[in-house]
Amino acid sequence: MTDTFHSSKPIYSQLAERIQRQILRRELAPGDKLPSVREMGIQSNVNPNTVQRTYRELEGMNIVETKRGQGTFVTENEEVLIRMRESLKNDEISRFVSGMHQMGYSDVEIEAGLVAFLKTEGEEKNQ
Repeated sequence: MTDTFHSSKPIYSQLAERIQRQILRRELAPGDKLPSVREMGIQSNVNPNTVQRTYRELEGMNIVETKRGQGTFVTENEEVLIRMRESLKNDEISRFVSGMHQMGYSDVEIEAGLVAFLKTEGEEKNQ
């Protein structure tokens, strides 16, 4: 999993977001062990210090737990995972709405466009 990172945001932050998305998609389940700092550094092609900072950041958010001598694990606390899911959803919605406003769309136009898109998307999935 050689990752491509954007210069607009710190790498540790982007790596933390990617791990959170893996948890949301259940690629990493509650209680799963994350790769060691060294392994993740190699997989992501980043310095182990960056991975360590990523893991500390996720631990500070209670998304992962580090067990001395055993490694770093995805939390099994469902409340934390639900809050993380809601937070990421709100972040995506905020980015979307902000981008649409910058293009000159009103809230009414955004809502109508989203409803039409979801209706079309839903019809395509049911075929």
